[in-house]
Amino acid sequence: MAQGDEAYSQSLEEFLDKIRTWYDKDYEGFRGAYDKAVRKVVPYPKDTPEEVRFDWKGQGVDTLCQFFTDWYNWESGVHDGLDYIEKFSWLNYENPDGVRFVTSGPGREMTADFTHLQGMQMDGKLDGDKWKKLIKRWVKELGPKRMDDYKVEDWQTFNDFFVREIKEGRRPIDAKDDASVVVAPADCVINMIVDDLTEKTQIPVKTKTMSLEHLLANSDYAKHFVGGTAVSCILMPDSYHWYHAPVAGEVVEACDDIGGAYYGIRDFPDLLDKGDVGYGYDYSDFENFRRGYVIIKTTYLNAHGGPDGEGYVGVVPVGLNSIASVNFEDKFQPPLHRPVRVEKGERIGNFKYGGSLNILLFEKDRFPAIQLLQGQRIGVLEPKQKKRKLFRGSYHTRSQRRRPLAP
Repeated sequence: MAQGDEAYSQSLEEFLDKIRTWYDKDYEGFRGAYDKAVRKVVPYPKDTPEEVRFDWKGQGVDTLCQFFTDWYNWESGVHDGLDYIEKFSWLNYENPDGVRFVTSGPGREMTADFTHLQGMQMDGKLDGDKWKKLIKRWVKELGPKRMDDYKVEDWQTFNDFFVREIKEGRRPIDAKDDASVVVAPADCVINMIVDDLTEKTQIPVKTKTMSLEHLLANSDYAKHFVGGTAVSCILMPDSYHWYHAPVAGEVVEACDDIGGAYYGIRDFPDLLDKGDVGYGYDYSDFENFRRGYVIIKTTYLNAHGGPDGEGYVGVVPVGLNSIASVNFEDKFQPPLHRPVRVEKGERIGNFKYGGSLNILLFEKDRFPAIQLLQGQRIGVLEPKQKKRKLFRGSYHTRSQRRRPLAP
């Protein structure tokens, strides 16, 4: 569920009335910003799959309200869980005016409000027992092989199911006693982002940029990662949605509510549909999304296994489309009055319904590459229907074709 100070609607009807009133009265420029966004819509690629097509060009407020109505009443399944997100994304696809509309002013309030409504649905506070049917559908689509990883419980809401727990022993922690080994924080698709992080200025590396100061909300710890490495760990909607500590040490700082956008990825299909999710993407988009972070102080080892000083690893959970929750376990809830011990692989928190990612931050010269030992898992041979739904192939070229946002 969304976090923040916005005045949220308590029903779909209240939400739609608000949007129509804002449009009719041009509340804080809402009508002008929306009309400009739909006027400047860029056509989606010609070979975009039929199920995710939606033409926002010139559409009025009635279409906007009907779209939200259909989205709200839609009973999402596992493999089509991203369809409405992708349809909505064409409003701001390579469209600076569309991005501005959904990430600022009343347009951002609109997406925050709708995200809050979806959160109430998933928390079982609206629409009766609809969530029970949703859980049954997801369990059936995930199938007994996937579900065998999880504890079966009497889930009281869909979000309880969404953050379901793994059975004991199903995610053993590699080299638990070796402080030099970094482990995956979640069930995720991993990509290197950039290996020359800067504190204040977004210095592009190929198509990728990252501003530490902005990402970490001006934390004093940002300076420790200058010149270092960032790694993205993207969780898909059908993944296990807890995130864990990649290293052992002490959490010296935590923040769980950095305000930001709820929607507005410039090229959502480019992030998703590459077969290698997130490869070549411009992660500066995510500096403006709602997020949190924990800073872990850890021990480095030398070639003899002895101490080689201490340093820091950052874990930045980012709530993407359809969610805005960064939920930490109680011991890591800010403000931290003293360092808190964390073990490698220990649960830090979870994301509720939607897609999300963790960005890991490493100090300079400490994490040169993602490295695997023989026999370790590198992926899964997926069923064809999941491959088709989540990684639809190359109807885009690589991100090098990206046009910059207008100033």
